[in-house]
Amino acid sequence: MANREALRELQSRLASRLQSAQDEARTARWLAVEAGGQGFLLGLAHSGEIFPLAALKPVPHTQGWFAGVANLRGGLHGVVDLAAFLGLRAPGLPDAVRDQARLVALNPTLGAQCALLVEGLAGLRLPGQLERQPQADDEGLRPAFAGPVWRDAEGRHWQELDLSALARHEQFLGIAA
Repeated sequence: MANREALRELQSRLASRLQSAQDEARTARWLAVEAGGQGFLLGLAHSGEIFPLAALKPVPHTQGWFAGVANLRGGLHGVVDLAAFLGLRAPGLPDAVRDQARLVALNPTLGAQCALLVEGLAGLRLPGQLERQPQADDEGLRPAFAGPVWRDAEGRHWQELDLSALARHEQFLGIAA
């Protein structure tokens, strides 16, 4: 009898935890990542799975920011070094951040078998945690995938990236050197 009550209590706690996790996932809007010493926000709707840094196979005759190809869950994904692509540092991951580096796959619905190499994860961000910053004078010069800039409670700025626009961007698709 006690076992049944314990089992019901466990099921009730699990159901409650599952519901709260689902509610949190619905309100979370961005995955915060770091690349080239800057913070970026990737929309959860267009982000895919997160993987530890896998063995990358180099691809000859490609841009320096194209880090290579990785086997992620049995599928080949092109890997773009986000910081190098954005011109924040030279291609090649610094040894100091190699342990924290991750691959963030783009959502398969975007039609790009691609993952972004980032130097670290900074967690999830909710709209209520960030304040949108006024548009800068150079707003018209930024690429279409660069969304608004947000500031958190600690004063750190986060650049939102539209992964859907990035997956269609001509330079992003042009990996040939």
